[in-house]
Amino acid sequence: MKKTALYDKHVALGAKMVPFAGYEMPVQYSGLLEEHHNVRNNVGVFDVSHMGEFFLKGEGAVDLIQRVTSNDASKLEPGKVQYSCLPNETGGIVDDLLVYCIGEDHFMLVVNASNMDKDWDWIASRNTGNVEMTNDSDDYSLLAVQGPKAVEAISSLTDLDVASMKYYTLQVGTFAGVEDVIVSTTGYTGAGGFEIYFKNDQADKIWDAVMEAGQGCSILPTGLGARDTLRMEMGFCLYGNDIDDATSPLEAGLGWITKFSKEFTNSSALAAQKEAGVSKKLVGFDILDKGPIPRQGHEIQDMEGNVIGIVTSGTMSPSLGKAIAMGYVDRPHFSEGTDVKIAIRNKLLAARVMKFPFLK
Repeated sequence: MKKTALYDKHVALGAKMVPFAGYEMPVQYSGLLEEHHNVRNNVGVFDVSHMGEFFLKGEGAVDLIQRVTSNDASKLEPGKVQYSCLPNETGGIVDDLLVYCIGEDHFMLVVNASNMDKDWDWIASRNTGNVEMTNDSDDYSLLAVQGPKAVEAISSLTDLDVASMKYYTLQVGTFAGVEDVIVSTTGYTGAGGFEIYFKNDQADKIWDAVMEAGQGCSILPTGLGARDTLRMEMGFCLYGNDIDDATSPLEAGLGWITKFSKEFTNSSALAAQKEAGVSKKLVGFDILDKGPIPRQGHEIQDMEGNVIGIVTSGTMSPSLGKAIAMGYVDRPHFSEGTDVKIAIRNKLLAARVMKFPFLK
């Protein structure tokens, strides 16, 4: 198992460490519920250094990104970030990712740790324009500082005007005395905040600075357990659960990042799917009955007992105080308000289809 540059910090803080995407990662520190609510109300810090960072430079960089991703990268300008995905050639998704435009013909692609090698091979094999590509994933650390007090927590650490940064933008500058730090207004919680990229040898310094600067904001180290409950409350997809190489971006509700104003991998087939309408769709479920929490793989049934879908993610929502779930449901059962049942062992839970996010 790999370890992030902050592994010793997590152990010293008493974090419960678990295997995740090939890394030993902190799943919780003081407790999932406390950490979750603190991000919603104050600010939490996640070590998400397991994520992958690919840098693309050169005249053909935009063209390469345009051909392999679903979103329209031509709309990006320096300082902008875009959520996108890598479609495969059979209707599914290689990975979802963030595309950072650092400068003209200079991009950073942030990919999921579990897909790092697969993504690199996929993009590199399509690099016909001699774009300079470097995989710096093992050299970079990443902190997600998330919550409504994130600006207050980090503003004293940098001369960057973080308070005025709009959603999905980035700046590069000095942070906690470290040069060339990438600060972006991205995240996976729906609570607002920043993601901060820097070299591994500066990890301890930046972690300590953030924790000290955020003391007046009730800052807490936060683990992957709360990261999952936070993202689920927003209905954000998790690769390997809610999207994979057999689910199309249109089925996953990612039509908004699938732009047919250009050609990309499998774009003609996806355009035909859009025209015909999807046969299944990723939706949320409001769990109406008390009982066990729906988990990945549980069957979804219509009111007559016919299997119409499968759960992809489920949890107990700390903010809502009840169970929530995500899953794919066959047409025509994915309309908002449709009553369904979720089969968990020998129990059928009443549920109702709802639109994301769960937390309004």
